[in-house]
Amino acid sequence: MRSRVSVVIPVHNTERYLQRCFESVAAQTLGQDRIQVIAVDDGSSDGSGAWLDAWAAGRPNTTVVHQEASGGAGKPRNVGIEHATGEYLFFLDSDDYLGEEALERLVAMAEAEGSDVVYGRIVGIGGRPAPIDLRTTSPDVSIFDSPVYWTLAAYKLWRRTLIEKYELRFTEGYLLNEDLPFAVHALLHASKISVVADHDCYYLEGRGDGTNASEQDVDWVRQLEYVSGILDLVAEHVPEGADRDKLMERHFHGEVLAMFGTSYLARDGAGRREMVEAAAPLVDKWLTERITAALPPRLRLRAHHIGRRDVDRLTAVVEADTGRETGPAVIEGDRAYAAYPGFRDEAAGTPDSLYDLTSRVSLRHELSGYHWDGPVLRLTGRARLEGLGAATEQRAGIRLRRQGYTYWVPAETDEDGTYTAAIDVGRAADGGPLPDGIWTLRITAAAGELSKDAWLPGPAGPEYEAAPEPRIVDRGRGAGLTPATVFLSEPHRHVNLDIGATRYPLGGDARGAVHLGPLGRTTVEASATVPGWPADAPVRLVLTAPDRAPFVTGGSPGGFAPDRVSTSAGLRGVPVGTYELGLRLESGGYLLDLPVRGADGGPVMVTVRPSVSRRLVRRARRTLGRARRGVAR
Repeated sequence: MRSRVSVVIPVHNTERYLQRCFESVAAQTLGQDRIQVIAVDDGSSDGSGAWLDAWAAGRPNTTVVHQEASGGAGKPRNVGIEHATGEYLFFLDSDDYLGEEALERLVAMAEAEGSDVVYGRIVGIGGRPAPIDLRTTSPDVSIFDSPVYWTLAAYKLWRRTLIEKYELRFTEGYLLNEDLPFAVHALLHASKISVVADHDCYYLEGRGDGTNASEQDVDWVRQLEYVSGILDLVAEHVPEGADRDKLMERHFHGEVLAMFGTSYLARDGAGRREMVEAAAPLVDKWLTERITAALPPRLRLRAHHIGRRDVDRLTAVVEADTGRETGPAVIEGDRAYAAYPGFRDEAAGTPDSLYDLTSRVSLRHELSGYHWDGPVLRLTGRARLEGLGAATEQRAGIRLRRQGYTYWVPAETDEDGTYTAAIDVGRAADGGPLPDGIWTLRITAAAGELSKDAWLPGPAGPEYEAAPEPRIVDRGRGAGLTPATVFLSEPHRHVNLDIGATRYPLGGDARGAVHLGPLGRTTVEASATVPGWPADAPVRLVLTAPDRAPFVTGGSPGGFAPDRVSTSAGLRGVPVGTYELGLRLESGGYLLDLPVRGADGGPVMVTVRPSVSRRLVRRARRTLGRARRGVAR
């Protein structure tokens, strides 16, 4: 009977990581009876081999294979394939480890969808970033319109029949990129590729001691010749055009041009020229205008100078890039250019388009919080155009938009992009009062004439999750009082401003009651939450009935809690009839009647009956007095 998953773990001098790695496999919820572990000790000299033997003792699902050091992970992985019996294979590096439930979730996706390859979310630790950020779980993705092709490393779930059908194996004797032929073949031939992005499946360790394979010095000329075969492989399976260019871009970015960094600078003049001569044929043969445009300026310039065999200018660009001495971007109109050596140098003759980074500039922003300060809505956050260099002078602001109207509110901005914006409801409309309506808020960051904007996201925190609460603000300038509400749209939680209670009514929690006192004397009361209502402004009760003018009875402001108004009054002088109770707010030219609800959630109805005679009132008083003195009737 086949195990469900064969986990292949190549090991070379990683003893201090083995406990964590193997315990992560032993803790998998898939069940140890459904997991085959194949550990291949590739000539370790630090005690890793003995550790593996001790671990495997008493664990029938674990097999340890010892072999001489082979110079990379390719051969031990191939040995693992030969020993594997599972329906699926997973390649786990011995300095990394699995997340809880990883194999169960990956297998469940493969079983449900018939996937040949399943990616799990990767988490970088120890300062090592994840190669890609998998954010969306998907049962079926394409290598041409998703980020999956940007990580060709082996740590994925592979269906065994795919490996057997195409006789997939890892390249042996290479420390870097030994997994490229295996992964490229597999992804090009997979019937379905799936992604599990809603669970941390794989933890990628940054050792911090320079011993990761990606940090080792290698024969870069030999490595470039090896990568040339990978590009030929892609071209063999993907016709010329946009799809091929998308894959080629990844290889130029990740393999060809990535070699021209600190490792390139570490070589003498002859060594640098050898690397250029090895890479130039790849640039000549495969680099199209589409690929060039997709690369960032630092790689475009590398490719350009490699293609020209210009070692000196290539070195100047690499030195500036690795030393982070490029300086702030050059902003001209709404375009931005990377300030690398050779920009606008007539002798170099390098086109401006190679320095253009406009399309790569992105707006990074967040809203920390907001609060009302009288009629002013104050917002704090951070907004900055990324990709222009830390020294590039920038500014930020808020754009208010509604039905064709746009108003700009500048913000005070620090060097790191932290901003404070003050939206004065009385002055936000180019110095005038902001008209009633729903206003969307967008954050804008700019450098020169280059700007980008985005919907303003709601901040995190429980105080911003509560239902929006309108308040009264004074627009001044003859516009007077008006309700204003900050609310977050659904489902994206973008910040909006409601002026004039267009969507969210003021005083929605207004409550009232009728009290019948001794001798038939009736009083009514009402209260509501009305933040910002002026302390000296009156609050009255209003009685309304069909075919009658509203009757307003006396009242004065009073409160028993912050931001609440309340009042009460008798019914003297109110004509006989049945009325609905309301709460009237009035100050200056502002007048609003709030509907009042009772304890049962329905309207509060007030019935005014004909008054009794004075003689009956005196008799009732005498009767009441005897009752209080205990005198029998």
